[in-house]
Amino acid sequence: MSTQAAETSVRNDVVVEAPIERAFSVFTDDIDSWWPREYNLLEVDIAERTFEPREGGQIYDRGVDGSECHWARVLAYEPPNRIVFSWDISPRWEIEADPAKTSEVEVRFVAESPQRTRVEVEHRNLDRHGEGWEGIHASVSTEGGWAYTLQSFAARIQT
Repeated sequence: MSTQAAETSVRNDVVVEAPIERAFSVFTDDIDSWWPREYNLLEVDIAERTFEPREGGQIYDRGVDGSECHWARVLAYEPPNRIVFSWDISPRWEIEADPAKTSEVEVRFVAESPQRTRVEVEHRNLDRHGEGWEGIHASVSTEGGWAYTLQSFAARIQT
């Protein structure tokens, strides 16, 4: 008898009509312009979303009242090819303070031509979140998860 392990990663990709350097820059430096505003753990609307462009940086939201929600740490920053950041959001959709209980998101930028880039996302190690991790998997693997986020990115890069 064999058992199948639960899939602990979610993968999505999108192809955009943009050079690799522009795709990387929009994804990181301009995250505020495309990451869906409805993805918000603050109790107020988001005034701005920031991606600190360096290993050891953070991704965080600042609310209209000045409050902040730091929801990711930049683990790798390799322009224009790759970034990795933590997912510091628990299965209860609250900030997870214990790095051992966070997952990782790797984003790769692959030039398909000088003017076309494939952006590949792998959200992995979801089981690190512990009890209830399957709920995170279910959320990020649906059409409203990474697929929607990458559609928002692709729409922004076309402008």
